[in-house]
Amino acid sequence: MQIIFPQPKLIFLSFFLFGLLNNVLYVVILSAAVDLVGSSTPKAIVLLADIIPSFGIKVSAPFFISFVNYHVRVWTLVILSSMGMVMISLSRQGQIWAKIVGIGLASLSSGLGEVTFLQLTHYYERDKSISGFSSGTGGAGLFGSFAYLLLTNLAGIPIWLALLIFSFMPTGFLFAFYILLPQPSNLADPDYRPIDQASWTGQQPTWTSVESVSTHIKNTIAEIKPLFLPYMMPLCLVYIAEYVINQGISPTLLFPLENLPSWLFSSYRDIYVVYGFLYQSGVFISRSSVCFGVRVKNLYLIAVLQFVNVLITLYQSVYDVPFPSIWPLLILIFYEGLLGGLSYVNTFMSVSEEVPHDKREFSLGCVGISDTFGIMLAGCINWWLEPRLCDAQVLRGRYWCLKGSN
Repeated sequence: MQIIFPQPKLIFLSFFLFGLLNNVLYVVILSAAVDLVGSSTPKAIVLLADIIPSFGIKVSAPFFISFVNYHVRVWTLVILSSMGMVMISLSRQGQIWAKIVGIGLASLSSGLGEVTFLQLTHYYERDKSISGFSSGTGGAGLFGSFAYLLLTNLAGIPIWLALLIFSFMPTGFLFAFYILLPQPSNLADPDYRPIDQASWTGQQPTWTSVESVSTHIKNTIAEIKPLFLPYMMPLCLVYIAEYVINQGISPTLLFPLENLPSWLFSSYRDIYVVYGFLYQSGVFISRSSVCFGVRVKNLYLIAVLQFVNVLITLYQSVYDVPFPSIWPLLILIFYEGLLGGLSYVNTFMSVSEEVPHDKREFSLGCVGISDTFGIMLAGCINWWLEPRLCDAQVLRGRYWCLKGSN
């Protein structure tokens, strides 16, 4: 089946759908963190379960992913993500470990998908493929958090049913990959080379001994090292900062419900969901910024600005200043999302522009390790941080952080 549509727009739309579908379940799971584990359990347990399997895939992918063809990758991530969401939604209340296993399956799918589709951008025009994928991942945040907010806060649909609805979304990968996505052409760049049979169907390993395996590992590590300081480090720092805010500090950034509009905030749990929606709105706008010609070359500047946000929100949690009401804080959370999205899209655009062509596909798949590693480190920090911040608030007579699901 051939869809009649200008090829550049088809490329953008295909990669937009790849990004949206790949990240939407990750966002929904984080938005549902309080509902899945309750207010008494640190939300970091959801973050870690949602990121560690993905990190494992991304770390190991440079050593084996070239031997797995794109068809197998796409079908694998569809099966993993759908099974994971079904398991999360149908496990009974209190079966936290069953939910954690389901989250882990969805996380494996997300990690495999990001590596796969970022590498696939190598065969298409970067302004359409990378910008489309980045915009789609940002759109996933906006769509996922809003859809969960709409289904649970406003429509009142049971949480388990809302999660089950999301389990059908991964089938959209098959439509985008097999029907919508055109074959690459020389629109890509002057150095374009078509997807050859080895790239499309998977290279065949040539390992004949332990020594050849060892050589393969050493060569792979040597190819990763030049990517560390210019691309991986600043992206990792940004993600540490923003996820410390999102999962460690923001659950304690609460205000009296009587001072908030009841149509949006009927419980303290709703504040956490609204924070997530605003953050994802900022991410969507900034991850789409390349479409409008906006570029930020200084990746470390974004990391510094994000750590300033950590200090401000941490001070707010501990001392209830500088914000006397929730409204300025909502703006800050939105701004935090803007910085996170700028870091992501500009990092991968820089890799695509600056890395030699013969290393580009490999490099695009590797740099994604850093954001996942940053999120995992943030989860470890938050496991300790969130309970301490809540305890400090309770000592001041502010018990709201204990009522996050009420």
